[in-house]
Amino acid sequence: MNTPLILVAGGAGYIGSHVVLALQEAGFGVVILDNLEHGHRELVEGVLGAKLVVGDTRDRALLKDLFSQFPIQAVMHFAAYINVGESVSQPDRYYSNNVSGSLNLLQAMVEAQVDCFVFSSTAAVYGIPCQVPIPETHPREPINPYGMSKLMVEHILEDMERAYGLRSVSFRYFNAAGADPQGRLGEDHHPETHLIPLVLQTALGQRPHITVFGTDYDTPDGTCIRDYIHVCDLAQAHVLGLRYLLDGGPSEVFNLGNGNGFSVREVLDTALKVTQKEINIIDGDRRPGDPDILVGSSAKAQKELDWQPQYSQLDQIIQDAWVWHQHRHG
Repeated sequence: MNTPLILVAGGAGYIGSHVVLALQEAGFGVVILDNLEHGHRELVEGVLGAKLVVGDTRDRALLKDLFSQFPIQAVMHFAAYINVGESVSQPDRYYSNNVSGSLNLLQAMVEAQVDCFVFSSTAAVYGIPCQVPIPETHPREPINPYGMSKLMVEHILEDMERAYGLRSVSFRYFNAAGADPQGRLGEDHHPETHLIPLVLQTALGQRPHITVFGTDYDTPDGTCIRDYIHVCDLAQAHVLGLRYLLDGGPSEVFNLGNGNGFSVREVLDTALKVTQKEINIIDGDRRPGDPDILVGSSAKAQKELDWQPQYSQLDQIIQDAWVWHQHRHG
């Protein structure tokens, strides 16, 4: 039997590269499409060794050529802009890339008669939670253009299935964190906006301090609680979602999170223990729109995909990230 070939859009980025590694270890062939705006060529060539096509999902001619050149059986899509603040100041940029680029990809799939699509969505589609932990049935009311752009694609997927029979699995992530335990891959955004890498950069002396935005939330220690999920657990869920579709499963949506939640203060305390470094911590004001608690229920993915997270402890998540940051930036 031929090895299934998977197109991974955005496969040179943080989550995409970890998914490519998991696909390879599961026996799949991979072609990566990435414009390298935020992806890393050296990780694709030096670690993954996958075929890399440098290009953009908004390039329709390139997509047409890709599907005619390679016998692609399924597509995974990570090629999105993800900075919430930037989406507020530049919404057109987010709708162009995240929505138009996704639509181009889906249209190319329909033309090539490829009907399996794994979509990197986000918990930002939920907006301010009205229940915790958040189930997949929670109302979808995003409060920023980033979340809205992902919700638009979810709606497009629903319509594309009705019209063309294109089946999809959409994964709504909470806070992806950590790195490959062997130190081969990790998080490297420019600019960086995520808490754990910011803390570790401060530990390495690359930042003067880390700011805690709000210490008066209705939580046990007064700081926000967020759901951190190890990127390798995310990657394994994507492999399971792909197998589910290739086996003929109908379209589905799954939350991917830890299910517990850790406060900002817990993250800082754990980072201090893991790194054994001094970290200058400054208390600041709340940011507008930050809810007290964001934690998701991943019970559906665990039940229907038989997904078993392996790295749910905060110290493990931070330890793996620390090894990567020392290797990458130390």
